[in-house]
Amino acid sequence: MDETSQSHCSFPLPDTMPVMVLGDCYLFPGCLLPLFIFEERYRLMLAEALRTDRMFCIGTRVRNADDRYEILPVSTAGLIRACKKQDDGTSHVMLQGIRRIRFNDYKQEKPFVMANIEPMPTVIETETGYINELKDRALDLLPDANSCAGEAMRNLRTALLKIECPDLVCDILAYHFIRRAPAQQSLLVEPVLEKRYDILIAELEKLQAES
Repeated sequence: MDETSQSHCSFPLPDTMPVMVLGDCYLFPGCLLPLFIFEERYRLMLAEALRTDRMFCIGTRVRNADDRYEILPVSTAGLIRACKKQDDGTSHVMLQGIRRIRFNDYKQEKPFVMANIEPMPTVIETETGYINELKDRALDLLPDANSCAGEAMRNLRTALLKIECPDLVCDILAYHFIRRAPAQQSLLVEPVLEKRYDILIAELEKLQAES
């Protein structure tokens, strides 16, 4: 994990970005996603990203109300932090989530998808004190470090307590602890931070009750 308290909201984004379409894959800002690139179209996508701004995003494939597949309209712009190309042409990539984005439309679909994008700002509707209460509540619901994950959990708690950006804390918790796809989707697409925390806390409470 390489999450930091550095603001990711000010990171400059291009107007267009390559899209890697995957099912039930959700990258959140501030988090790292390991990927194995083997399909020819995504080898070309990776080459394009490395040649330009080292950025691409995940297009999460979901089933719509008509029982057809479509790409979720919200994603996270990703920055290639590491890339190891193998002798057979495949690559291991570490993608860091930078900032939520919306897809406006698609400028190409082959050999890989290219989308026109825009930043998706986080909306805060209440005072800072209430947001911090929500953050503290979510942290209190993490698994017990003494009985569950030991030193790794204690280190995670310590790191999260040092992060001053509450939306970054919410995203990190969502990425590492929430595994239900509908909840992950709701957490990614929700623009209002208080509502994100409500979803997160409800999911963490379920996990705590099941443990």
